[in-house]
Amino acid sequence: MTQHIGQRIEAYYQDLPSHERRVADFILAHFDDFAIYSAADLARLTGVSKATVTRLFKRLGFAHFQEVREHARELRNLGVPLVTEPGHTAQAFHRHFEREQANVKAMLDALDPDTLGAIAQAVSTADNVVVMGFRNSYPVALHLRQQLLQVRGQVHVLPQPGQTLAEELASLGDRDVVVVVGFRRRVTSFDRLMAHLHTLPCSVLLIADGTATSARQHADWSVICPLDSISAFDSYAAAMSLVNILASAVLHEHLKSGRQRMARLSHHFEQLDELS
Repeated sequence: MTQHIGQRIEAYYQDLPSHERRVADFILAHFDDFAIYSAADLARLTGVSKATVTRLFKRLGFAHFQEVREHARELRNLGVPLVTEPGHTAQAFHRHFEREQANVKAMLDALDPDTLGAIAQAVSTADNVVVMGFRNSYPVALHLRQQLLQVRGQVHVLPQPGQTLAEELASLGDRDVVVVVGFRRRVTSFDRLMAHLHTLPCSVLLIADGTATSARQHADWSVICPLDSISAFDSYAAAMSLVNILASAVLHEHLKSGRQRMARLSHHFEQLDELS
């Protein structure tokens, strides 16, 4: 991606005339929600003319204000937290609900039942299940581990705080399954990690959004969860729904032993008085 508007402002900042610098300062101070303002809003809030706002955007490489809005949408689609419209209204809540529904539906429409069955079979019979995730993917990975632990043992989450991965991956065998959760704005080493996992004897499931195109070639299975949102932040409703579906499918692969394990867990919870 070319430089975003904040980076362009920083590159030109020292050479900006004072009035344009005033607009630039406002954009930098409101970078997460600048896209909700019109050119007239920017002029009014910074006390300059609309022509000054136009000159600034042209200096930054934008032909017109609509191109600035398109630039903001592009950043949002790449996962940059930007507010592109006002929220906190009944209409916004309704549109949020519709967007969440659409994300879950898109994930389910693309999830082949036979593929889910093969994944569930592999996870249920694996000697070890390793769940991996970085940044925003880590909470989804943690939740998946927690749900799978209700059904079976030997489910591990990586990376552990302060630890590297090599020691953990070196012992993986052909009866192990690695689940990699990799949503956008991934760490720079992500594709290298996926390529390395592909060389190991374990099976690999990738749970990601649609931008993980290069990583998908290194996975045995991949499930795409849309993250689209009307807010500044990505939505993980589809990902959490998939965790529920996958854990349930694993349980039904070995329903009797799964129920026995859940009963044992309930006994330990009671003995330790850990849950209210």
